[in-house]
Amino acid sequence: MNTIANVLVGLVALLHVYFLVLEMFLWTTPYGRRVFSLTPEFAQASRALAANQGLYNGFLAAGLVWGLAEGGAGFHIKIFFLACVIVAGAYGAWTVSRKIFYVQALPAIAALALLHFH
Repeated sequence: MNTIANVLVGLVALLHVYFLVLEMFLWTTPYGRRVFSLTPEFAQASRALAANQGLYNGFLAAGLVWGLAEGGAGFHIKIFFLACVIVAGAYGAWTVSRKIFYVQALPAIAALALLHFH
């Protein structure tokens, strides 16, 4: 069960690295605009804000990787950063799109549940 939980934590971290790349580097590209349903004008106007969001996603990924790297001693680190991901995902779902809950918060909830059952 612990291995499955850690794999899921790793997947949540990878998702946040993907979000970092999308928001920091691909925001104004055709791919980034398609993912977020943005007009070219809005993407350009909000570029700095998106990059800031991407940086925060990178911090979440780094925290999860740190927890994984610590092995058993990283249990509380993983719990903290998964909770941060869940809060960010819930807030995004509430303020922007329900889809964010399923893409961001739900995988973190699953990882957190598996960690607790371990």
